Amino acid sequence: MTMPIDIDRLTEAELIDLNNRVVARLKFLSQMRAHAHMLDFSIGERVSFQPNGQPLLTGIITKYNRKSVTVITESGQQWNVAPVFLRKVALSATPAVTSAQVVNIYKK
Repeated sequence: MTMPIDIDRLTEAELIDLNNRVVARLKFLSQMRAHAHMLDFSIGERVSFQPNGQPLLTGIITKYNRKSVTVITESGQQWNVAPVFLRKVALSATPAVTSAQVVNIYKK
């Protein structure tokens, strides 16, 4: 059961506190939605996305961030993309690799 709030009777300090709590709750809900979308994808999975004014990009998810995932494109660019903008790439839709660049990463 919710109790209605008469904001006309709140002091300025109470209104500021209420505003801060509403903003914090909205941020939390947004993060939860982003996290739910992230669960649809796995690290190493091929995805595509289309930034505004640019062609469709395809890449591999390399990292989960707080609100986004890091995607390394086929051209080697790194993008942080909100999961809601990602689409899974079917294996049959991936172009044949004609050449590959291998980079050895050494641990210290």
